Amino acid sequence: MTVVEIRRVMAGEPQTVYELIADVTRMSEWSPESAGAEWLTGEPGAVGSVFRGDNRRPWFKWSTICTVTSADPGKRFAFAVRASGRPVATWEFEIVARPGGCEVIERVVDLRSLFVKMFSVLTTVHGRRSVRNRWTMEQTLAALARAVEH
Repeated sequence: MTVVEIRRVMAGEPQTVYELIADVTRMSEWSPESAGAEWLTGEPGAVGSVFRGDNRRPWFKWSTICTVTSADPGKRFAFAVRASGRPVATWEFEIVARPGGCEVIERVVDLRSLFVKMFSVLTTVHGRRSVRNRWTMEQTLAALARAVEH
């Protein structure tokens, strides 16, 4: 199990930042790997709701099925990811109020088996998903900060 965590302080109200993160249909506006998302079941953004997350690399596209596991407005949004019926990862966005804004902590826990990890070279230029995740997470939080600060 590999955990990657990125932190970013931004001049945005925690509730505003939460609303942007929890609207997964907008994730492609922040993440360089996201190609969008669509709610499949449940109330959008509520615990237990399910969405399809579409992802892309220049030579590869794939989708995952995600279930919201935490929805605490202004504080935390998290979801579990499955592909081909198997656990892939958990993603979490924690939002902590700070003077003049908030700190966003994005965390991913990679749950893939060693066998599946061996094939990650097909979807990443680095061969290790954790390296690719760190880069995309940095890009995601930078884009989110730009959106809430302008």
